[in-house]
Amino acid sequence: MPLLSRGATGLVTGLMVPDAAPLRPLAFRANRDDVRDVSSTAPRVTAVLGPTNTGKTHLAIERMLGHQNGMIGFPLRLLARENYDRVVRLKGARKVALITGEEKILPPNPAYFVCTVESMPLDRAVEFMAIDEIQLCGDPERGHVFTDRLLHARGTAETMFLGADTIKPLLKRLVPEAQLVSRPRFSTLTYTGEKKLQRLPPRSAVVAFAVAEVFELAEAIRRRRGGTAVVMGALSPRARNAQVGMFQAGEVDYMVATDAIGMGLNMDLDHVAFAKLVKFDGRVPRRLAAPEIAQIAGRAGRHMSDGTFGVTADESSLTPELVAAIEEHRFDPLTRLYWRNARLDFSSLTALLRSLEARPRQPGLITTRDADDHQALATLARDADIATLAPTRDLVRLLWEVCQIPDFRKVMSEQHARLLGQIFRHLCGPTGRLPIDWVAAQVSRLDRADGDIDTLMNRIAHIRTWTYIAHRPDWLPDAASWQERARAIEDRLSDALHDRLTQRFVDRHSGIMARRRHDRADLLASVDAAGEVQVEGQAIGRLHGFRFEPDGDLPKPLLAAAQGALRSEIAMRVRRLSDAPDMEFCLVADGKVLWRGEEVAHLAPGDDMLHPQAALRAVESLEGDARARVRRRVTSFVRAELHRGLGPLLAGEDESAWSGHARAILFRLREGLGVLPRVAIADAVAALPPGERKALARRGLHFGARNLYVPVLLKPRGQALRAALWSAARGASVPALPSGTAATRDPAVSEEFYAALGFVLLGERLLRVDRAETLDATLRRLARQGPFAATVELAKLAGARLEELPTMLPALGYRAVADAAGAVTFHPRPGHPAKRHRPAARRAHRAEVASDHPFAKLKELNLGR
Repeated sequence: MPLLSRGATGLVTGLMVPDAAPLRPLAFRANRDDVRDVSSTAPRVTAVLGPTNTGKTHLAIERMLGHQNGMIGFPLRLLARENYDRVVRLKGARKVALITGEEKILPPNPAYFVCTVESMPLDRAVEFMAIDEIQLCGDPERGHVFTDRLLHARGTAETMFLGADTIKPLLKRLVPEAQLVSRPRFSTLTYTGEKKLQRLPPRSAVVAFAVAEVFELAEAIRRRRGGTAVVMGALSPRARNAQVGMFQAGEVDYMVATDAIGMGLNMDLDHVAFAKLVKFDGRVPRRLAAPEIAQIAGRAGRHMSDGTFGVTADESSLTPELVAAIEEHRFDPLTRLYWRNARLDFSSLTALLRSLEARPRQPGLITTRDADDHQALATLARDADIATLAPTRDLVRLLWEVCQIPDFRKVMSEQHARLLGQIFRHLCGPTGRLPIDWVAAQVSRLDRADGDIDTLMNRIAHIRTWTYIAHRPDWLPDAASWQERARAIEDRLSDALHDRLTQRFVDRHSGIMARRRHDRADLLASVDAAGEVQVEGQAIGRLHGFRFEPDGDLPKPLLAAAQGALRSEIAMRVRRLSDAPDMEFCLVADGKVLWRGEEVAHLAPGDDMLHPQAALRAVESLEGDARARVRRRVTSFVRAELHRGLGPLLAGEDESAWSGHARAILFRLREGLGVLPRVAIADAVAALPPGERKALARRGLHFGARNLYVPVLLKPRGQALRAALWSAARGASVPALPSGTAATRDPAVSEEFYAALGFVLLGERLLRVDRAETLDATLRRLARQGPFAATVELAKLAGARLEELPTMLPALGYRAVADAAGAVTFHPRPGHPAKRHRPAARRAHRAEVASDHPFAKLKELNLGR
């Protein structure tokens, strides 16, 4: 037998609670003078009536806990959960059950049941029974459920109905045994007339009804007053609680809401302003009735604190008669309550529809029209396939249970009707259960937290429907796991929705100021280890090194609070930086000097390219000695880092004794940051004494056929340092560095920059200078043997594709020649060194061999020349 099943009237039946025998009804004996006495042996029916803020719910909870067991029904899941938590705190989780359409918490043997009205397990005998907001019997949509509870839900010892005075005459007629108790409002509610949005006092709620109107008002309040919470019936309970929690915590001073705040939400509201008094009731737009206005306005003022209500400048003022009725809680009584036949006929679909349309016999009751489940049944009954699948009483009952799956979007769309039809077809299948793969697909597509506010609200409405379905263990295998999954998705979507609402309608900085006014305390500021600056726990910016970057324009009080924390943090950072080893610093390619990953300085032009200055960032936050200490330490690091990375250019023995040719080569090499075209200094190289040539080689200088360069500086670290020096000297940003030893040139980057990094430009390709020297030597060897063709080996040396060689080799002095068959070969241009059989320099070198040198005898050999 399933743990829970849903009966004909939409109430939960079949609840199995171990070791709990039904209680025998006791003889009736009413004590009209003392409703607090629970010692009476007769069943008592009491109606506690009055406006909001009269303590009715508090009284009912106290009465229930005075009995051995009890049950209370609330109009909203949100309100049921709030009071469940309250009873758990008083009695412990093992004694309390929560039952709503979407959430069930059932310990093994609960004594107290906190439920939504629709989900009350009325087949469970309890001593105490209570129904909250009983005046909802007059609600066109849900009234029939409340009326059913009014007529039939009873405790074996005591029953209590809670609600507004408007139901008093009909309640007395329908439940003549009820003792009527009126409770006055604890505080006074006063009308204050019309106020513009910008003049509304703090702790105000502005009421509208259409979603577009709510968002428009929220935007206006954000611009004028810094931010607002948003509460609508379309929000999930979790998102609604988060928005209310933000208001209660003082993060915002205002709330924009629909009539969803009319019940189930206890807030510290001082004023309620109606921006609209007309709402769409599902059929036509209509003006709010006086009791509805009072229900919403009554949220202002809690317990003994007085409240006020009024309208905004865009809404017409309330008439004196209406104001008097609200302030004095005098309203016309309800003249009719909505009713639906609870004895349904499941013999056929036609019989079921006919029984749902039955008329009440008692005066004061009218038949509910167009209830969602009734509409769904009528829609599916017109589907011939569905009608064919429900020939028996059990299947008709099953179809009725399927039709009671709620559409939380409140539109009863064709899409929802199709979903109900699919569910019924699956339940009529061989297994009698919903296919796991199908359910998984339906649920998975909702597990996305992206999208705007409307998208998230739509997904939440869908997943709440699946949460409801998951609580039918006879429909789903492993229902508990599906309940957890659906609830987890709803929670994620609700959190995302709360974030979107907060991002759109709350200026966080104004929220901090609102809390300050709310708590009447000084603002507390701090800087965490990551540099995030917080005021009252909210991030307002970040400290990067010694530079504070605020999140937008901050109010002066926030800046003043932040400055106090920043001064002490900056002083501590100065001390740490002054004593920090070089390993905590880094000089990156764009010229920035980082300390612990944060920029503290950047390179600026100095005496020459190899001796830049270190310019501090955020000097305005460093004063006097602190600034000097930071500058000294950063300058010391920069010098040491350049010596470590560019040593061959900076270090060495005294150069004053060297020849002018050697000093000229070093000077030009330093100007070129370690790379120098040989043609630019050819005379000095030719005249360089052999001893100095060897000395330069020991310092790491390589004499190539086309370039002089320092191989160690071609490594990535050397390239990054040279890029930083080039950037500092030119005052320009650093382009992207080429990766590897070959790359394609960026047309926007100058050839000078690539040359400073040690790259040779060959057509549109870049080749690192050492690779270019290797390629050049290979080409010369091939050219001495005659014209040559492009090969894969040459392409690999060039770091290019085979077809790119014809555009690259001309830069090295070769021209491409195509023969009649189209075959391309490469020929050295006139004057190219490869055309010479033996370079003149080598012939001169042979003439310089001394007569006593061992190789001198080779001159005497006759090799048949």
